[in-house]
Amino acid sequence: MSDRRVGFIRVLDCISIQKWRMTMQQALSSIERRQPRVKAALSTLEKKEERAAYLFLLPWLIGLVFLMAGPIIASVFISLMKWNFVTPPIWVGLGNYQRMFFDDPDFYRSMSVTLRYTLMSVPLYMVVGLALALLLNRKLRGMNFFRTILFMPSVIAGTAVAVLWSMLLNPDVGVVNQVLRFIGIANPPRWLSSNEWALPAYVLMGLWSIGGGVIIYLAGLQNIPPHLYEAAEIDGANSIQKFLFITLPMLTPTIFFTLITSLIGSFQVFDGAYVLNGRGARRGALLFYLLHLYNEGFRGARFGYASAMAWVLVILAAVVIVITFRTSERWVYYEADSGR
Repeated sequence: MSDRRVGFIRVLDCISIQKWRMTMQQALSSIERRQPRVKAALSTLEKKEERAAYLFLLPWLIGLVFLMAGPIIASVFISLMKWNFVTPPIWVGLGNYQRMFFDDPDFYRSMSVTLRYTLMSVPLYMVVGLALALLLNRKLRGMNFFRTILFMPSVIAGTAVAVLWSMLLNPDVGVVNQVLRFIGIANPPRWLSSNEWALPAYVLMGLWSIGGGVIIYLAGLQNIPPHLYEAAEIDGANSIQKFLFITLPMLTPTIFFTLITSLIGSFQVFDGAYVLNGRGARRGALLFYLLHLYNEGFRGARFGYASAMAWVLVILAAVVIVITFRTSERWVYYEADSGR
């Protein structure tokens, strides 16, 4: 037997042994994963810390049971009744839901306003927030000052913001239309007094408090490892390529979080619309779903019908959130999953 043939056989033997080792390692790791993990006994200190944790959680748990869980369960039964809070409730079964879907035109109007607001505001706020975060993430002198200035409006109460913007968007003496007339627009929009411009005006108002989302994006940007950008620069990547292939993939968990919170927030619009409807807004133009729910429950004293509306909103919002979570596996990248 020649030396070349012997060497070739030895190489094959080494490969076979290596494959056998890898197979055994995979089998052992699979057995270890299947075996139930035995929970280690807690030490005396850990038991004390556990009792202290439950003790600190107790006020919140009591509040959850008596202030949230109880009313939530009660609202299910109230939605099946006709009740004005004064006279005894009358059982109507699904009558409130039947009225909602077949006899209440304001239900579909409020649903349309809320849906259009969601489609207009969520993409706009996410794109503008990310763009501002990219600007504020630059290493420039005085950047902390600009970050503070941008975040400050987001801590102002929504009622005060609505009052401020109702004056700014006044079609006759408001600052916005005065500026538009100054630059040559003879007939600027009437904003809140117009059916076509009331909702875009409300979306424009939301940009005032975009600082909270910018801070979240900024935290996500600063969590991206710098060595990824250094490696890309060595490979000759330009700024657009680094943004598309490093920044966006690494920022997808932050984008996903912002998307979820923005969707939930778009379903909960109330305070600003409530104030603007009393300060010259066109009737029905800003009839958001929660505002219609408030009118039915607290102005019309139809608490059963308002409870039914609340549960419809909860179900619709839950469907949207579940679909968003299910589709997130296709586009959200977690660095911890890169080794799988």
